[in-house]
Amino acid sequence: MDITTFFQQCINGLSLGSMYALIAIGYTMVYGCLRLINFAHADIMMVGTFLSFFGMHSFGLPFFVSAIFAILLCGVLGVLVDKIAYVPLRNAPRISMLITAIGVSFFLENLFNILFGSTPRFFDAPQFFSQSIDFFGLNLTIITLVVPIVALILLVILLGILYRTKQGMAIRASAFDISAIALMGINANSIIALVFAIGSTLAGIGGIFYAISYPTIDPLMGVLIGLKAFAAAVLGGIGSVGGAMIGGFILGFSEVMAVALFPELGGYKDAFAFLFLILVLLFRPIGIMGDWRLEKSRF
Repeated sequence: MDITTFFQQCINGLSLGSMYALIAIGYTMVYGCLRLINFAHADIMMVGTFLSFFGMHSFGLPFFVSAIFAILLCGVLGVLVDKIAYVPLRNAPRISMLITAIGVSFFLENLFNILFGSTPRFFDAPQFFSQSIDFFGLNLTIITLVVPIVALILLVILLGILYRTKQGMAIRASAFDISAIALMGINANSIIALVFAIGSTLAGIGGIFYAISYPTIDPLMGVLIGLKAFAAAVLGGIGSVGGAMIGGFILGFSEVMAVALFPELGGYKDAFAFLFLILVLLFRPIGIMGDWRLEKSRF
């Protein structure tokens, strides 16, 4: 592998990792507040890609208009899932919420399977994203450059919300002790709904980026992507937004570079990502940005 190919694969890995990171943030924020692995999170991402697809094909909306509506509806769907499925179980054992999350995931997958069929569909994004440009000798597509830039901008905005607004302070407080914030006059359910809205919106953005980069969508597309995004959240330190971003970048980079270095093992590229996760957790079980001193993870 020459130096040009190496840097090109690095950027490809950064782009893929950014998609994982955007989805992983939703996992880590919900876990930080509720200690719940929201297995339906990746399926909300799948819903976003289908909403964008049918917005273009059934209603004739321009791509960007359809994508924006789909992303906003993902945020609304995240709040509805919380209100309908999780709020009634707020005081129930955690295993009940976990089983409910799995049930919501199966419900969304099978609902879209019944409504739209299991046949994969081609997500025809504007040709602009697939155009190649020469970037310091590297031949890269527009989408490969756009995804990391947008992901970093969204991370900065999210960190600004978490650390410079009252709502962000309430979100971080709920990560420490969700039962105590009610004593401070904070509506815990409203804060958790905000967390679901933010996480689901980012998942919708990540899903549309993924559909542009790998233009085939189906009702089960969120299964493997969700597992990788969850692995990225665990790798970075579940409960840490910055850790989720770092975990996503590392996972995407390792997946792309493993195939680039060992092309004959391309069929095992998914295994490389989880193998890297196992190796890291063997030496640091709390993840890269986890904190041993805290009983609960923090943002």
